[in-house]
Amino acid sequence: MEDLKGLKKKDGFAWDNYSEEQLKDVFDLSERYRNFMSKAKSERECVDDFINLAKNAGYKDLNEVIKNGETLKSGDKVYSNNMGKNLAMFLIGDKPLEKGLKILGAHIDSPRIDLKQNPLYEDNDLALFETHYYGGIKKYQWVNIPLAIHGVIVKKDGTRINVVIGEDDNDPVIGISDLLVHLSATQLAKKASEVIEGEELNVLIGSMPIKDKDAKERVKGNILILLNEKYGIDENDFVSAELELVPAGKARDYGLDRSMIMAYGQDDRVCAYTSFEALLKLDKTDKTCVALFVDKEEIGSVGATGMQSRFFENTVAEIMDRCNEYSELKLRRCLTNSKMLSSDVSAAFDPNFPSVMEKKNSAFLGKGIVFNKYTGARGKYSCNDANAEYMAEIRSIMDKHGVTWQTAELGKVDQGGGGTIAYILAQYNMQVIDCGVALLNMHAPWEIASKADIYETMKGYYAFLLEA
Repeated sequence: MEDLKGLKKKDGFAWDNYSEEQLKDVFDLSERYRNFMSKAKSERECVDDFINLAKNAGYKDLNEVIKNGETLKSGDKVYSNNMGKNLAMFLIGDKPLEKGLKILGAHIDSPRIDLKQNPLYEDNDLALFETHYYGGIKKYQWVNIPLAIHGVIVKKDGTRINVVIGEDDNDPVIGISDLLVHLSATQLAKKASEVIEGEELNVLIGSMPIKDKDAKERVKGNILILLNEKYGIDENDFVSAELELVPAGKARDYGLDRSMIMAYGQDDRVCAYTSFEALLKLDKTDKTCVALFVDKEEIGSVGATGMQSRFFENTVAEIMDRCNEYSELKLRRCLTNSKMLSSDVSAAFDPNFPSVMEKKNSAFLGKGIVFNKYTGARGKYSCNDANAEYMAEIRSIMDKHGVTWQTAELGKVDQGGGGTIAYILAQYNMQVIDCGVALLNMHAPWEIASKADIYETMKGYYAFLLEA
């Protein structure tokens, strides 16, 4: 009977289970999330916002704890910031750390378009930026839409300048032009992957020349003057900059019934935000709870701020040291005894494109948090395949706390696939499973999520931190 009840819950709408009070909680969470998504459009902005909120909730900087020679005990809250693009938050538990951690791990980078190191040029009296796209995108989706610039410029003296252009109503926006349909016969005959080439993603940023008619590249010169007046930079400063082009505009309620949210970067900040809120609901725990936010997942989790770096392992070692528990053996035991939810999104069934999905193993909007026992591509390549015992434990936790949940694969077996950070943490021999919010339009400039699924995902993450 338990299995039949579970299947019935899985097949039903999460919306059906809400009282008026719970429905208010759904929309209150979605409003907080929507405001967050409207401003945190880069991994740096995401980390900055989380740190500000965490400090208000009593979290302390681990570097300050170490510097001051402080020790940590049960109930203490600390965070570790790695280069402004990684964040690990810890709520210290009652049990020794070698007994393991309860980890929610999400990535906070998203597909986008980056500026090249030497981006600025002039061509036929127009000023443009050259770009290099980041992550898996359909390039044609990024033309002819308003774009904003988010990022940092670091000058030679170490001065860091934060840049956001295109989000304020009084800001200009920029964009990538598209070929007019009247002259598109050759373009429209190309494969979709070739309609727009990577080297054609050049961003139009200006057309007004400086007044000096004898100067060369007068339009580019005018842009440089404007940038110098606003930010005090010159052209050479682009070399030490990280500037990302993202869709301009706020996250919005979606649907006439306001049941969904449209936002840029919901892969994977929707799981990052719900993980963050779940951890903040706790003030006490048996085993130490962790919310981990990492960079570079969209390009293979590489680099110093990706999951494949030693940042997390090193941070756990520092935490154990502050708890007077550190040894190499205990660190290994801690990681092996840990359990993790790899908090990442899944693909929602789209009735416009049913042929790529297999309905019995698809996720649906409004049906709750999605568990992907495995992801990978085709023959489960490069996936973490969670074992049956762990899946059974997760089922029990979700049902105990009334969480509406579903299971899914990422479309039909031979249609493609994708990966997460799950397999990297599983290398420590810990139990890991992928789970999160189902999205429409994944990796498009604007992605769609159900407010009910956002709420159920936060509930599911909170239940895991309570029970695992």
